[in-house]
Amino acid sequence: MNKQTPLPLAGVRVLDLTQVQFGPCATQVLGDFGAEIIKIERPGDGDICRGTDPFITEPYGESAYYMGLNRNKRGMALNMGKPAGAKIVAQLLAQADVLIHNFRPGVAERLGLGYEQLKEKYPRLIYGSGSGFGPSGPLAHKGGQDFLAQSLSGLASRNPDQSGVPQLFPTALGDFTSGMVMVQGILMALYQRERTGLGQRIDVCLLDVLITLQQQEVTQWLLREKEVNWVQQNLIGIFPTSDGAVTLVGVFRPNPLGDICRALELEDYSAWPQYADKASWGPNRTDIFKLLAPGFAKYNTAECLARLDREDVLCAPVLSLGEALAQPQVDANGLMIEFDHPVHGRVRTVGNPLKMSSVARTATRAAPTLGQHSAEVLAELGYAPSDIAQLRSDGVIA
Repeated sequence: MNKQTPLPLAGVRVLDLTQVQFGPCATQVLGDFGAEIIKIERPGDGDICRGTDPFITEPYGESAYYMGLNRNKRGMALNMGKPAGAKIVAQLLAQADVLIHNFRPGVAERLGLGYEQLKEKYPRLIYGSGSGFGPSGPLAHKGGQDFLAQSLSGLASRNPDQSGVPQLFPTALGDFTSGMVMVQGILMALYQRERTGLGQRIDVCLLDVLITLQQQEVTQWLLREKEVNWVQQNLIGIFPTSDGAVTLVGVFRPNPLGDICRALELEDYSAWPQYADKASWGPNRTDIFKLLAPGFAKYNTAECLARLDREDVLCAPVLSLGEALAQPQVDANGLMIEFDHPVHGRVRTVGNPLKMSSVARTATRAAPTLGQHSAEVLAELGYAPSDIAQLRSDGVIA
């Protein structure tokens, strides 16, 4: 493939008013595949993620959280509340294909950036609005956050600890997944605009996405009012070995319990009358796991995996994050990327998991330092150096 072949979204211009994770995840994906992203942040503090990294020790260090969510963007520090700042936003909108924000409902309107305020002047604009709980309704004005949405969506209650206390997933599932849903909406809106010539509004909220993430469980509840827990109702779990732990998924086979016992040289518990019916395994999961545990404990992880693999039982080692990143399969997948950062030099991070046969590589621009491209973007809009200096002096840009 010719290395000069444009990336799929080359020529698409995105004005990014998002911060934290949900919105930045979406705009980063668009930037990975060639869209021109201009990210606007508040002068001074910038994106909240810049100030929430507890491991920064150097005086001018950049947040790893921010760097992981904002590559392939140019950054402006702009006070949109000042008339001169609002004018710059209007100039950028005149060139933009997409606007994305995750303001609380009402904030965009106060800034003059509500969809109804913009759609007549910019009829081709695709307007992406992300929120915690939706643009209307009793929770619309509540601050949106992933872990709150996990609780409100029923997800936390379906992940109890051994004593039955609901648990949060420590990874922001809702933010990332909502960002990907936003990308889907934007791409479909771009495609539809090719036929109609018109933009449209796209709304995505964390609550809807996390409920939809449970679509099989939701459908079972709506159909029969039965709770589904794939782990607790099946032979699925984690077993300590002599030197680590193994995840076992004892499903998708005629008699996985018998296969597990054979692999670990245990008595065939599937032949016991109380466990002969597969329907009994879920209710008796705790007792069965106590019977299986010594079989895992007498072998190391590699031996357990080899034995289970020979019986075609689904299994995997339980790895730390560092071990996960170091495993050969991740290297074979080409998931890690590197780029030059103006503060930290050469930086590694996780790349985009999407692989396309006609796209040799994704873009690899480092996340911008606060206000790094303010002057550059203004110059492209026709501002003279003296004008830019005055805007900086007036606190409009940084």
